[in-house]
Amino acid sequence: MTFEVTILGSSSATPIFNRNPTSQVLNINERLYLIDCGEGTQQQMLRFDMKASRIDHILISHLHGDHYLGLVGLLSSMHLNGRKKPVILVCPAPLKEIIDLQLHYSDTELQFPLEYIFTDAQKSEVVIVNNDVIIETIPLDHRIACTGFLFKEKKRLRKLIKEKIESLDISVAYYSILKKGGDYTDENGKVYKNEELTIDSAEPKTYAYCSDTMYNENYFTQISNATLLYHEATFLNDMLDRAVITHHTTALQAGEIALKTNAGKLLIGHFSARYRTLDELLHEAQSVFPETELAIEGKTFVIE
Repeated sequence: MTFEVTILGSSSATPIFNRNPTSQVLNINERLYLIDCGEGTQQQMLRFDMKASRIDHILISHLHGDHYLGLVGLLSSMHLNGRKKPVILVCPAPLKEIIDLQLHYSDTELQFPLEYIFTDAQKSEVVIVNNDVIIETIPLDHRIACTGFLFKEKKRLRKLIKEKIESLDISVAYYSILKKGGDYTDENGKVYKNEELTIDSAEPKTYAYCSDTMYNENYFTQISNATLLYHEATFLNDMLDRAVITHHTTALQAGEIALKTNAGKLLIGHFSARYRTLDELLHEAQSVFPETELAIEGKTFVIE
């Protein structure tokens, strides 16, 4: 099963030094989920060969412009390119008013349905469930209402042991029962326990996307044991006072969060425009949590 994230934008408030505002594409079993949609997201999708036609879900963490100002342009391009299938938009409720207003004054009626799932920054909720994934919101601590998103793989069915199945000449009709944990009884009444014929599937993996937030342990339990944790790291820790005022996190704090929540790997992004290069941010986070990487634009990270 494919489970990987490609970074489209990793800058904070403004595009600078060839870094674009926040946006990511998460590929789960070849379904693409767009997470945040800062200015320039369309260009980044073209640059990194991410087809908008494959995106059915767009998740917006909050209504600061660097996380959603590319959205109306993307929806308009989908419209102009003849899209017919719905787009499901998971977002704060006021975003609907913003989109409606822009479409109204451009005299545009989208050719495809736009379906909304509104988030509540005061509590965690399951917003999407399908055959591949369960998506929950993560209430964060920012200057305005903001949620992260937790993507949890669905537990797969048990795997058949091919050699055992073939040696017993078990009918294909039993495969579904065995995969779901059932035992097998042959024509002579002999019972074969499920553990003899199948093996358990791999443990589900998780991706925790923590958008803009200051350090706050209220969300730590929810993101615990994430296979991959993306966490904003806007500043170096020598600017902790600024981080607190703006409700952001430092690279050192991001490392501490990964350590305290037992993350498998940490990915840091949302870098301030004051940093031309990012090595200092990386090294600061790695001083606490060595398994840290930078959210470099165009790079794909496999969640494993």
